[in-house]
Amino acid sequence: MKKYFKYISAFALVAIAAMSLTSCGEKSLGETIFPDVTDELDPNSYTYKFDKWLQQNYLNEYNLDFQYKLQDNETNMNYNLEPATLTNSIDLAVLAKYMWFDVYEEVSGSKEFVKMYGPRILMLVGSPAINPQTGTIIVGLAEGGIKVTLLHVNSMNPLNIYGLNSDYFHTMHHEFTHILHQTKSIPREFQLISLGRYDALNWQDRNAGVVHSLGFVTPYGSSEIREDFAEICANYITLTDEQWARVWLEAGRGYATDGDEDSEEMSNLTYYCFYYFENNDASTDENKKYLGENNVVENEDGTYIYKNMYQRGVAPITQGEDGQYYDAKGVRCDDSGFVLDANGNRVPIQVFPVEDKDGVDGVAVLVRPTMLPSSTSSVSRFMAFSNV
Repeated sequence: MKKYFKYISAFALVAIAAMSLTSCGEKSLGETIFPDVTDELDPNSYTYKFDKWLQQNYLNEYNLDFQYKLQDNETNMNYNLEPATLTNSIDLAVLAKYMWFDVYEEVSGSKEFVKMYGPRILMLVGSPAINPQTGTIIVGLAEGGIKVTLLHVNSMNPLNIYGLNSDYFHTMHHEFTHILHQTKSIPREFQLISLGRYDALNWQDRNAGVVHSLGFVTPYGSSEIREDFAEICANYITLTDEQWARVWLEAGRGYATDGDEDSEEMSNLTYYCFYYFENNDASTDENKKYLGENNVVENEDGTYIYKNMYQRGVAPITQGEDGQYYDAKGVRCDDSGFVLDANGNRVPIQVFPVEDKDGVDGVAVLVRPTMLPSSTSSVSRFMAFSNV
């Protein structure tokens, strides 16, 4: 009984002190500077027409709060962020409605799919969130199955379809997939496909061609299972046929990287990363098409070079006392980091036969999670793949 009395007494003292502070505050500070917030739109506001449109097309339709006026308490305070511009916010709001919500509604047959699985908050931020430790940027976030944040909005060009796909629609579908994770588990079979080949710490240093050869669609997808799943779904919807063709081509190859070969010369050349070509021959019609017909030149010794692709030195590039530039291994370079020969010309990348050392059939890995009827649309196949 004494213990309970102590707690009650302590609570009473805190309550009395709070009442005293409130009374004192009202006398010395006057009326509150935080007026009651209302949901009513102000017809005199500069943004009234846009706010009204958002209310009708997002809030009323999907019970979604579209936030474009930056609220610091809704963001991660560890990042220095800036608000999205009104012009880009309007463009992205219209595009997202047409290319995201309306598409899902059309494919699923009703608004119920997006109402059930969609976010409750869609927030726009003008700048990206930059991680100074890894040098990577965050362009989208999904939080708790409720909120999706799209960053980097101020760099959006509504006339660049490739930029829209890579920076915004890709992010939308990626983050939506994470929301689905909250209610639909990733199939166990998928989780076992690439087990042991993920790299959560150094994925940003992986070359796209290298991860394709390992069966990942992007370097970020090679970081962990959840990101792998989301990247496949997002890229499945947004990549063009030409972009997928390159992924498949590189997925069917192995790779060589710096230090794989015995010879120091080979090691320096492979530092830039070149791929294992079919039959170890860069002169085949397929490989010439991939490299560019005019980029493949045969040397007298039977090897081939990329005519317009050049070796890079090992970073960092520094300027010596003689005014010349050198890489970390002391190899002469130009100020852009390209290796120079004795005459001061950039050295082309040479194609050598290399062993396929990854031991992974990248095409087979990519095909396994997407073996669905090719006659259906990408979004339909994504929904089926996601088991929705």
